[in-house]
This record gives sequence, structure tokens and C-alpha cells, in this order.
Amino acid sequence: MARYKLTVRDGPRVERDRFDTLETALDALQARVLQLTARVPRREIDIRTRRYAPVEQVTARAELSGPERLLPRVRAGIDVRGDGSAEPWTGRASRTVIERQDGESAIAAVRRVITAAVER
Repeated sequence: MARYKLTVRDGPRVERDRFDTLETALDALQARVLQLTARVPRREIDIRTRRYAPVEQVTARAELSGPERLLPRVRAGIDVRGDGSAEPWTGRASRTVIERQDGESAIAAVRRVITAAVER
């Protein structure tokens, strides 16, 4: 039985995968985020009342949860912005941005926080 779920929202498309181990789920998360950040950056969106710069647009979201189904101990992910940058976060309804350490990538920050949560 798969314990960890990876949900990737890319525009209107939603992909769900399940993994038996945390390590394979984190590797899949890393692969998908690298694919999503390699795309051509978006342009600024201009509506009558406001302009949205590419960095303000979330173009894709990859979320990892598990191992429990109802109240998962792990709930974290990465938002891919319109300029190609990635922002790691934890939480569900109220997301908290993960502060990166010096030179740390978004996936490394998520890996650090998740492994610490699972080891508790």
C-alpha cells in the first residue's frame, strides 16, 4: 500500500502519484519541479485594476503528503512561480514558507524539513 502521495497541479491539469517510501516520493517531487521550472517564463498579466508580475503568479504547485491519510504528518510542497523561481512551503490551509539556508535549493529545503518531521 502506497504511503506518500504527490499531487502536481499544472494549470488545469492535476496529476497524482503514490509512493511506498519517502525517499522515492522526494525524488519524484524533485524531478517534477525541475521539469516545471525549466519552462519559458510567463509575461506580466495586466488587468484593469492591477498588474501581476511573473514572480507573483503561481504557475504550478507540487504537494507531498503522507504517510497517514486523514491527518498526514508530512504536508509540504513547492510553488513554481511565473519567472521560473520555486518557493518551498509546509502546511495545508495556512501555508508557511520554508526559510532556505545559505545556497539551499527549494527541494533541499523541503527535504530537510520533511525528514526532520518524519524522524520525530
